[in-house]
Amino acid sequence: MDKKRWIALIIAIGLFVVSIVSQISTSIASTDSATLFESFNDEFSEEVIEQGTSFEKIAVLELNGIIMEDSAGSLLSGVTYRHQRFLDLLDHAAEDGNVEAIILDVNTPGGGVVESAEIHEKILNIQQNYEKPVYISMGNTAASGGYYISAPADKIVAHSATLTGSIGVIMESLNYTELADNLGIDFNTIKSGEFKDIMSGSREMTEEERAMLQTMIDELYGDFVQVIVDGRGMSEETVRELGDGRIYTGAQAKENGLVDEIGTLDDTIAMMKEDYNLEDAAVIEYTSGFEFNKFLGMTLQDKFGKGSELLAVNNMLREANAPRAMYLYSR
Repeated sequence: MDKKRWIALIIAIGLFVVSIVSQISTSIASTDSATLFESFNDEFSEEVIEQGTSFEKIAVLELNGIIMEDSAGSLLSGVTYRHQRFLDLLDHAAEDGNVEAIILDVNTPGGGVVESAEIHEKILNIQQNYEKPVYISMGNTAASGGYYISAPADKIVAHSATLTGSIGVIMESLNYTELADNLGIDFNTIKSGEFKDIMSGSREMTEEERAMLQTMIDELYGDFVQVIVDGRGMSEETVRELGDGRIYTGAQAKENGLVDEIGTLDDTIAMMKEDYNLEDAAVIEYTSGFEFNKFLGMTLQDKFGKGSELLAVNNMLREANAPRAMYLYSR
């Protein structure tokens, strides 16, 4: 075979490989990343942060990012928080007989009402059924849903500059009626009932609809207040006074009783060891090894640049059409 034929063959093979990769990429982009790559992350490994001289362990679990259910969009966003993964980590730490205590390293503006409640319930289960103490170490932000999950902890430690609080519930949607009018766009809506398109962005909300939604928000806010009343031992009156949606620094939260101590993660570890006589315990952090979905997400962002940003905007607009109540601090 002469040189030209070799070159033609190599080109043909290259095009074939590119075609296969393109098809795989298309499949990946349309598939829930948490499901597609769960086989890459089935096992938890441990990274030792501090060596110990006994079999006892203090487990540090990192909660970083918006507390929301895993979504297909996470593939391209390189999302740092995976909800089901975090719930599994809590279960793993609870069931590990050598783990004597757990510290959550929290850095989140909050997130979904249901997701926050699921973490809250896991923490209560660990405390009550496994009899393991849970401490919270607040990072830059532990607001709204971040505080909701912190409330039942045996001790909350925040940095003096931590942003926390933002106690409350929010529900938002986009209203683009004026923009549509300017562009000459009309909407044809066929619905089974009067309120089927409640919070639609294509029309103004009625006062009756606003009152209905406000009732829902008030009910969810009452649940949030009760979580703090139970977790912090504060009166409902005090919680409602503090919980008007405003944020507090860690120092302010210490003064008003929303957190117990000022300190870093290292300080929280030291407090845990002293409080529960765990001076000889090793401090470990669970890791998942190579997480392919994060790698691919960052790779695609580098590859497509602004295209991935446009995709994120598109996802935001699409999700805005399905509004949901959130324990979320919005800046």
